[in-house]
Amino acid sequence: MIVALLNQKGGVGKTTLATHIAGELALRGQHVVVLDADPQGSALDWAQQGLPRLFSVVGLARETLHQEAPELARRADHVVIDGPPRIAALARSALLAAGRVIIPVQPSPYDLWASDEMVALIREAQLFRPELAAAFVINRRISTTIIGREARQALADQPIPALRAEVRQRIVFADSVASGRLACETAPDSAAAREITALVDELLRWSA
Repeated sequence: MIVALLNQKGGVGKTTLATHIAGELALRGQHVVVLDADPQGSALDWAQQGLPRLFSVVGLARETLHQEAPELARRADHVVIDGPPRIAALARSALLAAGRVIIPVQPSPYDLWASDEMVALIREAQLFRPELAAAFVINRRISTTIIGREARQALADQPIPALRAEVRQRIVFADSVASGRLACETAPDSAAAREITALVDELLRWSA
């Protein structure tokens, strides 16, 4: 499986989700490679903190991503692409490489409005690759807010479905950036780890 996490809006948690999805797949005995397609190189920086890793991270912020990713996929069970914000050419290359696309969105009006741009890119890619499938995932949800509860209803108007699994705003995810350790490593019994497990379960069912 090649899955890309994409959103033209920055700051929606793509890198955090990409690394946690990869970690969960690796814990299931899978060989996983993360392709950091963001010129900022956040996933690559995270991986290079001198700690043991459950998976490898390769920097590949090039418009030839779609040509190089299949070769890496032949040597791995899964490839997770951490996509770039605001770089349409790189996003298009990631769309050509991936079989599945996850669009992380935060439950805020601005994030939901901004998702239209990503939807348009996906619809464009599907003209050339009808088999390409995409879905939203609600990320950094704050359960007690009204907009958090209404986010799923807002996404129902989009032509792309939303996964049932949601990831909430949790300190352990923020800590994972600084500590270089995933939720499944530092707090395997936490709600955060369980949310990632549920997300990966659904992703695998969707990709079957």
